[in-house]
Amino acid sequence: MLAVVWAILIAVPYWLPLLGGYTALAGRVLVFGLAAMGLNLLLGFTGVLSFGHAAYFGLGAYGAGLTLRYLAHSTPLAMLLGTLLGGLAGTLFGLLIVRRRGVYFAMCTIAFGQLWYYLAYSWNDFTGGFDGLRDFHREPIGFGPLTLDITDGGNKFYFFLLAVFALAVGLMGLLVRSPFGHTLRAIRENERRARFLAIPVERQIWLSFSISCFFTALAGTLYALLNNFADPLALHYSLSGYLVVMCVMGGMRTFWGPLVGAAVFVVLQDYISSMTVNWMSFVGAIFVIVVLFFPRGLLGMRRTRKSV
Repeated sequence: MLAVVWAILIAVPYWLPLLGGYTALAGRVLVFGLAAMGLNLLLGFTGVLSFGHAAYFGLGAYGAGLTLRYLAHSTPLAMLLGTLLGGLAGTLFGLLIVRRRGVYFAMCTIAFGQLWYYLAYSWNDFTGGFDGLRDFHREPIGFGPLTLDITDGGNKFYFFLLAVFALAVGLMGLLVRSPFGHTLRAIRENERRARFLAIPVERQIWLSFSISCFFTALAGTLYALLNNFADPLALHYSLSGYLVVMCVMGGMRTFWGPLVGAAVFVVLQDYISSMTVNWMSFVGAIFVIVVLFFPRGLLGMRRTRKSV
């Protein structure tokens, strides 16, 4: 499975144009795939639902854009500061809601996310308001005497996105397979029993929430670099819903499921929206079909059949 996934991702610039696609579409899949996998660390492996992860995605995007526009023309610095902005915001907010469960936890995450959305929406002089943050662009990256020019997009920028995605996913894989990851699964399966085993449940959930926010914020910085643009809709709770849909569609208890869900969602959105403005109706119908016939997600059903 692992070899197949990476072979497909590496070869995307060569086979996708043959199917009528384009490299920027593959870049969007990587960006939203990373965001969904970050959310899935909390949703699929810890069993805690957040409907506010768009806040950290959007903060990462705005952090990167504001850095490039006002602070320094440095892509690595923009990514670092954007990731820190979104990740630290999630870390501090997680301390306030870590004892909440179920719908109360989810509603708190929505409320916090909407605060950032309305701040970006109304602060016209700094964030661009409803029109979004413009007048910045990704910069070439220097490695000593070598320079990676990603300003024109295309294959170079795609492989840059893929490299960042690979590093993030590799770190995420280590976390999932570590004792910390097994602790998160124990909490997901039976929180009361985890408490009886002396597992500090609140602290582990807070750590899971914090780490999840950092990965999602990193995806947000890549989103800003991909579009040379950051808009308030990247902070809106509707995007959080899309990320949840990606996790559920692909299989939220699998590692690669959210990436598959992101690929299906992004490609369907791109293809159907080119034909009708009511694209969400068709995507929603497909989501209902997946939930009815593949309740564990596309990759989750594969694991079930394999175990049988």
